[in-house]
Amino acid sequence: MLRNKLRFLRNIGIAAHIDAGKTTLTERVLYFTGKSHRIGETHTGDSQMDTQKQEIEKGITISSAATNTEWSLDESTYFLNIIDTPGHVDFMIEVERSLRVLDGMVALFDAVAGVESQTETVWQQAARYEIPVIAMVNKMDRLGADFFEVVRQMQTQLGANAVAIQIPIGTEDSFEGIVDLIEMHSIYWDQDGLVSVKNEVPESLIEEANQYRNLLIETLAFLDETLMNQFLENPEIITSMQLNAILREAVLKRQIVPVLMGAAYKNKGVQPLLNAVCNYLPSPLDRGIIEGMDTETESKISRSADPEAPFSALAFKIALDDQNRQLCFFRVYSGTLKIGDTIWNPRTAKKERIGRLYQMHANKRQEIQAVHAGDIAATTSLKAIRTGDTLCAIDAPLVLERLFVPAPVISMAVEVKRSDQLDKLGLALAKLQLEDPSFKVQTDTITGQTIMLGMGELHLEIIIDKLKEDFNIEVNVGSPKVAYQEVFTKTIRHKQRLKKQSGGPGSFAEMVVNIGPADPDYLESDTFLKEGKGLQFVNKIVGGKIPKEYIPGVILGFTKMLANGPLANYPVRSLKVELLDGDTHVKDSSPKSFEHCAIETFKAVAYQMKPQLLEPIATVEVSTPEEYLGNILSGLSRRRAIILSQELLHQRIQVRAQVPLSEMFGYINHLRTVSAGRANYTMKFDHYAPLPNQMAEVVMAS
Repeated sequence: MLRNKLRFLRNIGIAAHIDAGKTTLTERVLYFTGKSHRIGETHTGDSQMDTQKQEIEKGITISSAATNTEWSLDESTYFLNIIDTPGHVDFMIEVERSLRVLDGMVALFDAVAGVESQTETVWQQAARYEIPVIAMVNKMDRLGADFFEVVRQMQTQLGANAVAIQIPIGTEDSFEGIVDLIEMHSIYWDQDGLVSVKNEVPESLIEEANQYRNLLIETLAFLDETLMNQFLENPEIITSMQLNAILREAVLKRQIVPVLMGAAYKNKGVQPLLNAVCNYLPSPLDRGIIEGMDTETESKISRSADPEAPFSALAFKIALDDQNRQLCFFRVYSGTLKIGDTIWNPRTAKKERIGRLYQMHANKRQEIQAVHAGDIAATTSLKAIRTGDTLCAIDAPLVLERLFVPAPVISMAVEVKRSDQLDKLGLALAKLQLEDPSFKVQTDTITGQTIMLGMGELHLEIIIDKLKEDFNIEVNVGSPKVAYQEVFTKTIRHKQRLKKQSGGPGSFAEMVVNIGPADPDYLESDTFLKEGKGLQFVNKIVGGKIPKEYIPGVILGFTKMLANGPLANYPVRSLKVELLDGDTHVKDSSPKSFEHCAIETFKAVAYQMKPQLLEPIATVEVSTPEEYLGNILSGLSRRRAIILSQELLHQRIQVRAQVPLSEMFGYINHLRTVSAGRANYTMKFDHYAPLPNQMAEVVMAS
C-alpha cells in the first residue's frame, strides 16, 4: 500500500528570480487544493509561507518553507510536498539544499522580464542534481507580457529544449485564458480563479493553435519513433493520452521542458499547472535508486525508494523554532522511521533516538507517528545534527552525498554594545551558522575581532536583524569588506627537516615536496567545487620512506595553512602538494611531527610560490529606460566594469556587465540618483580574478 502511494507522491520546489511570483503562486496552490481557506499576500504581510519577521517587513522570501497538500486528477489523489524558495541571490543556499532533496522543479518566469540572472543560477542548480523541470510563465496580465519571447529566451539563454504546451487567449490586461495544445480545448478563469473548460478552440486562434501543436508533436516525435510515423502518415490518430505519456517520459529524462502560463495574482493558471505537476514530474519511484558510500569500505551502496528497505535520509535544513530549539528537516530516501526508533549519524558516529516527528506547513507543525520512503518531515529530537548529515539504520550504515555550499564573498566585523552579552553573541552566532551553512564566523587573528562572512550585504543585514530581534543582542558593525582570496602562481621543489630535541621525547620529520598552484582539472572537479577541498594532495612516496600512518599528519598540516595566506591573511583558494620523498626516526617521528613539518614547509616557501590576491567578480544586470543609459554606463566604467551586452527588451535597456564586488557597495544609491529612481539592478557572484597590483598593495596595507 505504501509503495503504491509512492506513485502518487510529488516532491517539488518552486524556484525563480526574485519577484517572479513564487510565494504568490504557492499561496494559490494551497488555496485551490483546499489546504487553506484564504489567500495570503507577500505585499500585505499575511502570506502563509513567509512567516519570519524579516520576510514580512521586506516582502521577500528569505528562508525556504515546506508544506504539503493534495490534488485530485483522473480519479486519483496526488500527494504534494512543496518547498517555496527565495529568489534573492544572497539566499541561494536555500534553493541549493531544497533542490538537493526534491524530485522535480517548477521554474517560474516573469512574462515581462523573461530569463533573469538568478533564473540562470537556479537552472544550473537543477542541472547539478539532474532535476526534471516544468516551466510556468507568470504575470501574463502585465503590460509587455510576451509568452513566446520567454520561451525563446529559455531556449537561447538557458539551452533548454523548451516547448509550449499552451498558448494564451488574450494578452496583458485582456489575458483571460489559455488553449491547451494537448487536449485542444480552451480554459478560462473568472476573477475568483474558477475554471471554465470549453471543448472548442476560439476561431481566431485555430490556425495559431494548430501551428504550435504541430511544433509540440514534432519535438516529441524526435524522441519516439511510433509518434514520428503517425505524425508523417496519419496525424489524426494521435491521442492526448499518447502525447502525455511521451511528454512525461521526456521530462523525466530532462529532454524537454514543457512551458505553461498564468497570472497567479489574478488566480489564473493554477489548476493546469497542478495537473502538469502530477502528469509530468517524477515520483520518488521515477527518480530511481539513491547512491551512498559504505562508511567502512568507501564502496558504493544503493538504496531504492522502498518503505521496507533499510532506513536512509538526508538532513537538508536546520532551523530554530519559536523556543530556539533545533528543528531538523530531512528527506527519507528509503525505509521507514517511527517514533521511538534509534538511528545512526555517520558523521558523529553516534546513535540518536527519535522522540517526535512532524509534518510541516510553513511554521506550523503536525505531529505524526512515522515517515516512509519519499517523505519530507522534521524532528526536534536530534541534538548533534548538522546540515548535510546522513541519517541511517544502525545495522545498515551509509553516507549520502552532502550539499554544495558556496563560499562567502563578503565580510563584516561585529561587536556587542554591552560586554556582558559577549558570551551570548557567541552562542547566537553558533546557532545561526547551524541554520545557514553559507554564513560563517571567524576571529581575526591580528585584531581579535569577530568577523561574519556571507553571500552579500542583504544576507549580513538579515543576520544582524536576527541578532537583535530573535536573540535580543545589540551590536555594532563595521563596514562590509570583500572576501578576497590568495592563490599561488609558481611551483617549486623544497626539502624540509624538522628536528627538535628537548628533555622529553623528540620530534623528527623530513619531507621533499613539489608545492604550488593546483591543476586546472582539479579546480573543475567535484572535490574542489562541491566538497570545497582546496588542497590537492598527491602521495608519491614509494618503499615506505614515510609510513602511511604519518600521511594524515602531512595533509592536516598543509590544510591548516590554507586558512591564512601570506599576503594579507586571506584564505588560500587552492594548493597542490606532491609528497616525493622523506625520512623518519624510529622513536621521534609521529603524525604530529609531520603535521608541524608541513606547516614549516608552507611558511618557508610561501613567498617563493609568488602568491597573488584574487577578488570576487559579480555579474550585474541593470534594467533602465534608454535616456539614462549614458550615465549608467559611465558609472559602471568607474567601477572597473566589463560590459558584456546591451539589449533592448520591452522598451528598456538591459545592460549586462561583470564588476568587482568591492566596487558595488552603495551602488543602489548611485543608480537611483542617475535614473530618477527608475532603473534597477540584480547581482550575483560569478568568479574570482586577480586583483590589479596597485589595488592589491592597498588591500595588503589595510
